Amino acid sequence: MIIGRSPLRISLGGGGTDLPSYYREHGGFVVAAAITQYVHVTLHRTPFKELLIRYSQIERPASVQEVKHPIIREALSITGVTEPNIEITSMADIPAGTGLGSSGSFTTCLLKVLHKYKRHFIHPRELAEMACHIEIDRLGEPVGKQDQYIAAFGGLTVFEFQRDGAVLARPVNASEDTIDQLQENLLMVPTGFRRSAAVLLKEQDDKSRRNDPAMTDNLHYVKELGHRSLEALESGNLAEFGQLLHTHWEHKKKRSAQMSNPDIDGWYALALASGAIGGKLIGAGGGGFLLFYTEQKARLRQALRGAGLTEVKLGFDYEGTKIL
Repeated sequence: MIIGRSPLRISLGGGGTDLPSYYREHGGFVVAAAITQYVHVTLHRTPFKELLIRYSQIERPASVQEVKHPIIREALSITGVTEPNIEITSMADIPAGTGLGSSGSFTTCLLKVLHKYKRHFIHPRELAEMACHIEIDRLGEPVGKQDQYIAAFGGLTVFEFQRDGAVLARPVNASEDTIDQLQENLLMVPTGFRRSAAVLLKEQDDKSRRNDPAMTDNLHYVKELGHRSLEALESGNLAEFGQLLHTHWEHKKKRSAQMSNPDIDGWYALALASGAIGGKLIGAGGGGFLLFYTEQKARLRQALRGAGLTEVKLGFDYEGTKIL
């Protein structure tokens, strides 16, 4: 049996500028962190002449062309795995639709497993680009590139998305003490709202393609905030980083009326009144997880727990997509 593991992610700055509709015109910039919450994919041969695919549903297609799950179908096709006697199973620590980049993590993990099955080595950059090709080019999803790249690379990583499609990647150049303090002072809670990222991202994507001035200006400013967030991290000024999270969230909400709701706004206000310096919804918006930076974690945790929100432990993953 082949077992693959791919980390989920949080965005620390510049999120939204990694969509092709924006970076092909202006260039994108994102700071992201892989976290110790994972997607797993297993593959093994069976004695039966049928594909068996298990995710939230169970499929028994007669051929690759009949696979209903679009990512699995395209991944099998692009890697040339056509054998009728394999079983593929996927599991995740956190459900999809919660803003942590699960689709990109799943795609990179599945491709890593399929390449292992074919006895082919694949570099993290090639793995990320192949995952992007499946989701963006072959399936036409209105998604960006950060999820696939941070899943493949792991760590706290800076990505520059070039107009020609190239992606430059490097680690965040922060001290160990700063990274340890950042990990200790971040607090993440689920809102209980799940949503399809494609709906909100399609709205952003459509406006970017039309060169909507408000959307373009918003993303320009978010990219600037990404650069400033990186400077704060690399200089060890984490309080400023927390304040930039707040500024980012205020501008992110302007992208769509569906970005937040009264419950989320109420919890966010409670967090600011209970020791959070800043925070934001992770992912496209509309639900998922709230992430906060605080230097009064016990106080903030108690306040959020009193509001019915339970913390999800957060750590950084430095291995990226791998075979276990």
